[in-house]
Amino acid sequence: MAKSSKRPSGDGLLRKRSDGRWEGRIVVGHKKDGSVIYKTEYAKTQKEVLQKLHQNIERYRDIDLSEDCRMTLAEWLDRWLNDYMANSARESTLEGYRRYMKTYVNPILGNKQINLITTLDVQKMYAKIRKQGRVKNHPEYGHRLKDSSVRKIHMMLHHAMDTAVQTGLIAKNPTEGTVVPKNNYPPKTVLDDEQLDRFMEEIKKDPIWYDFFYTEMTTGMRRGEICALQWDDFDEECGTIKVRRSFTTGRNGRNTIGDTKTFSGNRTILLPQSTVRVLAERKKEALTKWIFHNPVFPEKAVAPEAAYRQMKKILVSAELPNIRFHDLRHTFATHAISSGVDAKTLSGILGHTNASFTLDTYTHVTGDMHRKAAEVVGDLLGNIVGEELAEWGREEKMGTEHCTNAVMGNGKAGT
Repeated sequence: MAKSSKRPSGDGLLRKRSDGRWEGRIVVGHKKDGSVIYKTEYAKTQKEVLQKLHQNIERYRDIDLSEDCRMTLAEWLDRWLNDYMANSARESTLEGYRRYMKTYVNPILGNKQINLITTLDVQKMYAKIRKQGRVKNHPEYGHRLKDSSVRKIHMMLHHAMDTAVQTGLIAKNPTEGTVVPKNNYPPKTVLDDEQLDRFMEEIKKDPIWYDFFYTEMTTGMRRGEICALQWDDFDEECGTIKVRRSFTTGRNGRNTIGDTKTFSGNRTILLPQSTVRVLAERKKEALTKWIFHNPVFPEKAVAPEAAYRQMKKILVSAELPNIRFHDLRHTFATHAISSGVDAKTLSGILGHTNASFTLDTYTHVTGDMHRKAAEVVGDLLGNIVGEELAEWGREEKMGTEHCTNAVMGNGKAGT
């Protein structure tokens, strides 16, 4: 086969085999010793094999694969976690990824060469794990997997395959073009104005937990973040608090302190003056480095599960809905947007990656704000041009009556 400017560097081959089939191949990469890596196709006719070769030429344009492209998906995922993710992801995240690999991905695609995995392979895997869940012989085999879990598996695999593309193992990410279920997260429960007032009144009755929940309701921090706060994070003079770490709970139930959920989670929050005063008073009686310490063992930080249990008690006492701790964060964010805080500012306070995520998360609020804005604009225009519109209406009516009379008059004349 003559060289083509569209083909990756190296010679190709087109021939008819002794068994009657046509064979075509192109160079798609090189091994460490310099020898070439071929992509070979077979077909019954020369036309068919040429079509396949042309598709491969486009697919592998400007691509130079390494010899590792023949490793299995299971081997690549292990390398990806250990060499690429170990120093950038939290241990709990890595633990979750390993569980997804072992339980869902590897039993279906783990033994297949990474460069042979197609979009159809990935789509079939998603459909299979969504329907049957766990692998065979597992107690939960046959239980339908949540759509949100399938999405998490997709995000992990998409990230891993993107890295494979960047490192020259595959030409295209096979997760691109797959159809993934939409999120089916439970609806957010937000305390309305009256309920929020009752919650704030209820926490005043608890001197041990009042500072904790007042700070939570005025910052919207994640549970692990507020529990991991230290006095070095609080700047009374500037009125700020830095979020630099977070508690995470492993599968063994143990709490460990690590990085925040995302890089954007490291942030400095400008506190309301009322919160600054609450923390400043608390600092006068500080016993340890922890802002919110364990009530029984002050040398330890308050445990996230202890804060959760206390919140549940408060909800019962105040006769409020049985919400999650994270819904306190949603309550803060919802009331902040409703009060006029712009999405970019709120995104920084909450530690979101970008403002668009904040807008997407709280569309129920921004939708209401858009409607209110439309009403305000409508009222404003009504005040400004109302008289002009009224006058135009009167003129229009007079003109209509004039035309009607004229038509009736002509009709009479014709009769």
